[in-house]
Amino acid sequence: MTQRETVSRIRSLSSTDVVIIGGGINGIATLRDLAMQGVDVVLVERGDFASGASAASSRMIHGGLRYLENGELRLVKESVHERNALLKTAPHFVKPLRTTIPVHSTWSSVIASPMKVLRHRSGTKRVQRGAVMIKLGLTLYDTFSRGNGIVPPHRFMGRKASLEALPHLDPSIKYTATYFDASLHSPERLALDVLTDGLAAHTRAHAANYVEAVGLDGSTVRLRDVETGEEFGIEARVVVNASGPWTDLTNDALGRETRFMGGTKGSHIVLDHPELLEATGGREIFLEHTDGRIVLIYPLHGRVIVGTTDIDADPRVPAVCTDDEVDYFFDLVGHVFPDIQLRRDQIVFTYSGIRPLPRHDEMAPGLVSRDYRIEVDSERDGAPVLSLVGGKWTTFRALGESLANRALAVLGRQRVASTDGVVIGGGADFPKRREAREAWLKAELPGLPHDRADALLTRYGTRAVEVAAYLAEGTDAPIAHGELTQREVARMALREHVVHTADVVLRRTNVAFKGLADAQACREIAQALGDALGWTPERIVADAEECIALLRERHSLPGKEAPHSH
Repeated sequence: MTQRETVSRIRSLSSTDVVIIGGGINGIATLRDLAMQGVDVVLVERGDFASGASAASSRMIHGGLRYLENGELRLVKESVHERNALLKTAPHFVKPLRTTIPVHSTWSSVIASPMKVLRHRSGTKRVQRGAVMIKLGLTLYDTFSRGNGIVPPHRFMGRKASLEALPHLDPSIKYTATYFDASLHSPERLALDVLTDGLAAHTRAHAANYVEAVGLDGSTVRLRDVETGEEFGIEARVVVNASGPWTDLTNDALGRETRFMGGTKGSHIVLDHPELLEATGGREIFLEHTDGRIVLIYPLHGRVIVGTTDIDADPRVPAVCTDDEVDYFFDLVGHVFPDIQLRRDQIVFTYSGIRPLPRHDEMAPGLVSRDYRIEVDSERDGAPVLSLVGGKWTTFRALGESLANRALAVLGRQRVASTDGVVIGGGADFPKRREAREAWLKAELPGLPHDRADALLTRYGTRAVEVAAYLAEGTDAPIAHGELTQREVARMALREHVVHTADVVLRRTNVAFKGLADAQACREIAQALGDALGWTPERIVADAEECIALLRERHSLPGKEAPHSH
């Protein structure tokens, strides 16, 4: 197997200013920020970009309503600012999301809830929030968004009006509270856009997936190409450990033992269930379940996500959704929509990941802070290591700025540009309203059928123009149940850092999320990749089978023998 161009480029460097270990959204945001300052930076990721914790989110950009109860006002303020900014800078992927909370009581938790920050142990009895506490929380939440005009204030409705709007809701509710946050319909593609922008910002910014850090000798970071097994080194003045839940394991590999992390597993199921989809009314249903866990039912891409759990997890063990978690999710849906029946064969995709939370010992997982901090190890000879502890999707830009500022301080450099308000990738000139969208499609993609043009705009934003131009340069044919074409996959192979079939199935597209990743689709995508990258017939077959096995082992129902087929 030959060395990939991205790896060869990094290998040719003798040194750089900053090496970032971890290609999730926070590492990628840090690369973009540093590149915009003109800092030489190299990012390496042991798997695919945005394939770890960044791929396992609930696909929301939110201000953190529930963080108010933990007293995390700084985080809420920052999160709301970043949510509002992303609605402007990434409108191709981040859109307003109407969110409704079913409420079953009026006064419950008025006494208990303000004391929640003092209830640390996991055995503590939980009290569900009533209308008064939810009203107070949403009123405070609105104050963080006041005056920006991005999202409207919350609204309370009584039982009658609530059931008229959402007739499948449990009729025993007393109220509903509705407010707006934001959806993130393709998180991995947003991460790819941020990465693309970062690499374009500075000629000495580089990134490679499937490259892992295996050691640190003074100021030389030892790297291994996962695909070939070849090792090489690069000297750095600063090392940033942005490995998420694996931060301690990365530090161990660097010879610096730490015990910063204590992540918890969160799982989701995705259902192809038209009745449940209709019952949501196109909005997220967000609530506290009977065990006190904050959970959600959320329509996306014509499917419905149900999540999430919060279970202590070992980052050395792959996270998978279990039968018990599926039972929990079914109970949750029955609690909200008692007249809707679910079957396991309606689950088309499952996913699970570990949150990059700090160590919390006996504190209940739901009470652990979702804020972030940066730990600095500069006591030994060689490059200082900045370890990120915590972090979430919503605040990736601000977090990247914080990490970049710490690195700049070590380098003795001044900030020369801000990422705040900078439009991301295909969000530039993106048509937000339906009429504007139709006009854009007609003007910019006139040679394509409407559905195909619309799909490209959804997947790439306004960069769809570049994609369409590439597609028009050769013969093409649909694959993966019409979700993709051969040339589109070829372009992904050549321009989007694709190394394996699973990169396309799980992260460059929503093929797996929608339940379209059956064996045939995987093999068609592998063939298109192989044709573009010059794979042997044997490798094409092996890579397709590897993808099929991965879907079965990590993203299917426990015990299911093949990817879901339509």
